[in-house]
Amino acid sequence: MFKGLPLFLLLLLSVTAQAENWPTEEWSQRPTPTSTALQALEDYAFAPRDDTTRQGIRTDALLVIRDGQLIYERYAGPTTAQTPHLTWSISKSLMATVLGVAFGEDLFKLDEPVAQFYPPLARHPTITMADLLHWASGLDWQEDYEYAPLKSSVVAMLYTRGHDDMAQFTANHSSYSAPGQAFRYSSGDSNLLSAALKSRLGAARYADYPWTALFEPLGIRSAVWESDATGTFVASSYAYMTARDLARVGLLMARGGRWGERQLLPKAWVDFNLQPFEHFQAGQDAVVPGGHWWLNRSADPRLKPWPDAPPDTFAALGHWGQALYVIPSANLVIVRYADDRDGSYDHDQLLKRALAAFSGTVQP
Repeated sequence: MFKGLPLFLLLLLSVTAQAENWPTEEWSQRPTPTSTALQALEDYAFAPRDDTTRQGIRTDALLVIRDGQLIYERYAGPTTAQTPHLTWSISKSLMATVLGVAFGEDLFKLDEPVAQFYPPLARHPTITMADLLHWASGLDWQEDYEYAPLKSSVVAMLYTRGHDDMAQFTANHSSYSAPGQAFRYSSGDSNLLSAALKSRLGAARYADYPWTALFEPLGIRSAVWESDATGTFVASSYAYMTARDLARVGLLMARGGRWGERQLLPKAWVDFNLQPFEHFQAGQDAVVPGGHWWLNRSADPRLKPWPDAPPDTFAALGHWGQALYVIPSANLVIVRYADDRDGSYDHDQLLKRALAAFSGTVQP
């Protein structure tokens, strides 16, 4: 019936006829493809481990979404599809996504000095929202963990003298660099973003904002987000979510901030998230910082943290192996929850195996 139509119209009809898959209350599912490549992925992700020593890789959950449909899911240990798992620093990217909705409401601008609406930063008057999102506040912060607790800013913030008011604790640090000129990964920067959002919204609206702005529109039901004693969400560390719900955030980002017919995040915000920070230098971290997301590309084409994954791969990453990988060119979203303690887990190895197992053409 399309005889005689121009080729470009035929192509347009073909594209529009292929309806996008979006999750409703549940993800639509396709059978898991079986292959030697899938076995290789499982052998890596779910290798036997002696939990008495906590040595080796321990995957708690591995979930794969392709073209908006759930095609693979496996859990281990006490974790199930209904378990809101601690995401650790994936919380940072979740806060960036919540902030994207606020950005779309014109509640702040990227170049706006945070001290204008968060007074504890008055001694650092030129730090902007973009600086915090790039982990480039210039504050003298030590992101050491349990391996060096005595000099760790983040351990002090989360567990000792800073835990009542984490943003204030961060704001009290001195500077080591001009804002925006140097990357230094900082959980404190993330909690300053959370406090800045609270100042912009007011405490009453802020208390529900992650849910009303992001989680409810995406159909996320499992989210739990701890706050400090001031009622400020611990954006650095303490969001919990099921693997299936976290994958919804990945699909939102994979599709440029759009959820169904609604542009939930402004395109300019997603573009900012996925733009490499210009002052990042090789060796400063294992991956490349964007706007509170981690990228597989940089301004230096020689720097590709995960060589077996496409350059458009990006991720939200957390302590002990938590990961939300988004690979737009392969139509893949991958969630991994874990309890890796010895540093043996390798992102590139999992991505290489996942791409081999799942990046084939989707069957009708």
